[in-house]
Amino acid sequence: MVGGRPTNQPKAGYEYLAAYMLGKVIQDLTEQFTKRWIYTYRRRDQMNEAARSNSQNVAEGYTGESLKSYIKLAGVAHGSNEELTKDYEDFLRVNGYSTWGTSHPKIRGFRKFRVCWVCENALNTPKLPNDPEEAANMLLTFCNMDGYLLKRLVDSLKQKHQQEGGLTEELYRNRKEYRGY
Repeated sequence: MVGGRPTNQPKAGYEYLAAYMLGKVIQDLTEQFTKRWIYTYRRRDQMNEAARSNSQNVAEGYTGESLKSYIKLAGVAHGSNEELTKDYEDFLRVNGYSTWGTSHPKIRGFRKFRVCWVCENALNTPKLPNDPEEAANMLLTFCNMDGYLLKRLVDSLKQKHQQEGGLTEELYRNRKEYRGY
């Protein structure tokens, strides 16, 4: 059993979404980051909760009954990711570190990272750098990448809703079909 699921069963569909997988990597690395470099309990808790909220809301939305709730929860995930992005920017600013631009060689390297499952319950999570400035810039880069993926997820869900309708419309169509008109 892995996470309450027999190991011979495939993962749920959302677990293959790049936005979900990258969110899990961000969550794991944020836990490590806050243990090392965030000394106030409140800030640590807020950052960890924002990181957790990202992937958890994607999972909850995917498994919900309606497309409308999935759109809403994917939007909440996007908002949580944005909150965490701002926390990393604040960390860099307050501690006198630089926010590296997209042309920085390390940022170019971070942006090449592509997340995937390497075994049943492990993602190819990179090692958190030992330097706090480098670690924060890496996580800030990953948050920016995930923000892009989450925005694309929300946009694609809205397009699907526009084309196919929502749960209420589906239930109405099914009822009409059942009644024969």
